[in-house]
Amino acid sequence: MLGLDSCLAEVMAIPGALDAMLVDQTSGMAVASSNPPGVDAEGSAAALTEALRATTDGLTRSCPGEAVRVDDMLVTTDRGHHLLRLLDTAFEGPLVVYVRLDLERSNLALARYRLRAISSQLLA
Repeated sequence: MLGLDSCLAEVMAIPGALDAMLVDQTSGMAVASSNPPGVDAEGSAAALTEALRATTDGLTRSCPGEAVRVDDMLVTTDRGHHLLRLLDTAFEGPLVVYVRLDLERSNLALARYRLRAISSQLLA
């Protein structure tokens, strides 16, 4: 089983990873962060949680009568890829693993595969 700091180190070892964060999905607070310069981890965590909630709400409204469970979410911008992986943990509440990837140096398929493997180690 990985600890939170080990999990963050594993996420940062994904090729092309620029920064990473573990977010408490219930409170929207950063649990752990790679602390990139100039980034407000608490503000980013809250905003990422709201984006995830809005996406889940939109999907639920688009699929009435169906249970919608988001496994991961990907947003691609002109500067990079943003990948969020949702976890049901034994901690205080559900966690989200967030990683920002370099647009040119990352491989999305590999990043998703590695994030899934890291997540399962954290949950073990």
